[in-house]
Amino acid sequence: MIRLGLCCLFRDQPIKFVTTTATSISKLKRPDALAKLSRLCRENAEALLAALQFCADHGIGCFRVNSQILPIKTHPACGYEVTDLPEADEITRRFKECGKFARKHKLRTCFHPDQFVVLNSPRLGVVENSVQELEYQGEVAEWIGADVINIHGGGAYGDKQKALADFARNLDRLSSRVRSRLTVENDDKTYTPDDLLPICRATGIPLVYDVHHHRCNPDDLSVEQATRKALATWDREPMFHISSPLEGWDGPKSERHHDFIDVADFPNCWRRKKITVEIEAKAKELAVEKLLTDLKNGRKSDGTWFVYLLRCADGSLYTGISNDLPRRLEQHNAGTASRYTRSRLPVVLVYREAQASRSLALKRELAIKALSRREKESLIGAARLNETHCNRFVSTRS
Repeated sequence: MIRLGLCCLFRDQPIKFVTTTATSISKLKRPDALAKLSRLCRENAEALLAALQFCADHGIGCFRVNSQILPIKTHPACGYEVTDLPEADEITRRFKECGKFARKHKLRTCFHPDQFVVLNSPRLGVVENSVQELEYQGEVAEWIGADVINIHGGGAYGDKQKALADFARNLDRLSSRVRSRLTVENDDKTYTPDDLLPICRATGIPLVYDVHHHRCNPDDLSVEQATRKALATWDREPMFHISSPLEGWDGPKSERHHDFIDVADFPNCWRRKKITVEIEAKAKELAVEKLLTDLKNGRKSDGTWFVYLLRCADGSLYTGISNDLPRRLEQHNAGTASRYTRSRLPVVLVYREAQASRSLALKRELAIKALSRREKESLIGAARLNETHCNRFVSTRS
């Protein structure tokens, strides 16, 4: 059974995690600074419990905890030990309550430290700071029962093999509570699954397979092969990542994440696995809920795709593609489909054309986007006889 995971934040829900800056804290006397930090940590424990309650109520099986759940915990000048805080015992108790709730409702929790955590950096200071950050997250992970602290392989620094050897060697700097939870993920620029799998086998560190990164940064492995090999590195429920490209696979910068997950990007070989799949999408909880529905309904990538044009409230034109045009128009007018149309509502469908596949639709979308405003209006005008039919098609499905 697939467990879908929500990453760190909410888009629409009034569940917020609070933080601060070192600049702000440095202006306070130390007792006042610790009092403020104590309050923020307590509020984040409360927000985490609310986040877990939302997940339990909405069929979301995993929650990724924000790396700043204890704000500026490891900052060199303003950092602190939890025992330094005025409400240390209460803070710890509240986080442990989150762990009890997660266990009761069979929820999984995890961490994904920020990009500055690099275990194979040639700079000793970077490695030391990375270890401190991992140890802090390991402390909170122990409180709440999180079983994954996931990091990237780091840089190549001109020699991948040496860099990976440095990564493996620096694992010995970690405590057992961090090492037992640590995982490594392939990235979209440097390390592919094939690069990391040997180090995973040698060290016992599981591979968090990110299929989006693999598609952006491919190797000789197919998705099916990478999935099978990644599964073999786990001694607990495997965790994978998925995203969809913001402007399609044929668009620029395919590594950029879309608001939602295109169910066509969800590997078929994952569908019957007992795995956790974290959803890295900008629409956050809405994206997870949509994918849950799509997977439950057995939606696949087959079927007709449409390239469409919308006229926005300010008169501008928006071009997109969809294999469920009525649903997509609903999303646009609900403000959940596109950042561009969200601030230009309402929108009206003024043109559509069918394509036999997603790939062809993407190519045609790019071609239409390249047209001038006059050329787009001519395209709309030529199809005006069909406009009434198009609008009726949408209204009957809305």
